[in-house]
Amino acid sequence: MTQAESVETRYSWIIAITAVTMLALAAGAPLTVVIGLVPISETLGGGRALPSAATSLAYLGTGVGGVMCGLLAARFGQRLVAAFGGCAILAGLGLASLGQGWSLLAGLGLGVGLFGNGALFAPMVAYVSMWFDRRRGTALALVSSGQYIAGFVWPFVFERAIAAFGWQATMLAYGAFAAGIVVTLALLVLRPAPMPVGSAAMRVVPGQRVLGMAPNTALALLATASFLCCVPMAMPAAHLVAFCGDLGIAASRGAAMLSVLLLSAFVARQFWGWLSDRIGGLWTVLAGSCAQVAGMLGFLATQDEAGLFFVAAAYGLGFGGIIPAYVLTVRELFPAIEASWRVPALLFLSLSGMAFGAWLAGAIYDAVGFYAAAWWAGIAFNIVQLALVGFLIQRQRAVSRP
Repeated sequence: MTQAESVETRYSWIIAITAVTMLALAAGAPLTVVIGLVPISETLGGGRALPSAATSLAYLGTGVGGVMCGLLAARFGQRLVAAFGGCAILAGLGLASLGQGWSLLAGLGLGVGLFGNGALFAPMVAYVSMWFDRRRGTALALVSSGQYIAGFVWPFVFERAIAAFGWQATMLAYGAFAAGIVVTLALLVLRPAPMPVGSAAMRVVPGQRVLGMAPNTALALLATASFLCCVPMAMPAAHLVAFCGDLGIAASRGAAMLSVLLLSAFVARQFWGWLSDRIGGLWTVLAGSCAQVAGMLGFLATQDEAGLFFVAAAYGLGFGGIIPAYVLTVRELFPAIEASWRVPALLFLSLSGMAFGAWLAGAIYDAVGFYAAAWWAGIAFNIVQLALVGFLIQRQRAVSRP
């Protein structure tokens, strides 16, 4: 593809950098619950299942909201939808900070999830993908790294702020900070995405079969695979600080461990993005999923602090590239005109898997009193996902034969 046939320009990278900044701020909102899991559960009572459920609702709301807001973005533009999302994060964290069980669930599920990250994550990923056609995998890896940047930056801040001011004041202050920056960037930088040009515009047309199947069937199988791999993906990220506390490791060290995990995932995601531009989305999903299984086994193999720091870093290196590889697969297989709803639909299942995994680990812990059983359950989901991805790759190879 020549430069004249490409939609990529210097402004494409300005859009990508702006998007990852906004997503890093939006992704920090649910981390207030992850880092404050123990003090929140002590304030509200009822064990860790309630705040874990709030985290799950944030993931689930982000998925549902992504589909809804993706359609709204196609109609009204990503600029207005993203600005609305920034305001919703402030409203959600403000509601959650009231200190009631219902307000925590509603604030995280509706404000932070459905209308906040729902307006920012999936629609923004689809939006950025429209600005690239030569280095789309690299750009998607960068933009979808917002949650990892958040995971590296905010746990230290939140752990100290919660210790000094309490979890409620921390939520409210962060909501105001994040909303101010997100809304400003949305209004100043975002603009309508370019339409595909040259050969990219004709590569995939609406209605044609995908992997030898009806398009919606292919998307359903791909989305199911993303759900299955995201169940274990969410478990360590949502429960690592609490897991460390059970082992006698200080909360500050647990927060540092979570930051190491997510920083490692951020660095690895850039490599996986580069690789996916060369081997394709599905093969990248398969390789990353195998690495994720190995990482989950690592959490079962060690419980000392030094060992867990190593396992957290290795786990991040493994799973970091899976989600953008799924998005790249959708953009490879389906028409660009359908990206505004197919990408959010895929990410809805991905985030539903995150929601279920975060809740499931908390529920298993409340039932048996330790996290090893949750790690084994996550591995089982991952193995089923590997079988499904292998089937899709086999279909891809079959239809590509002359």
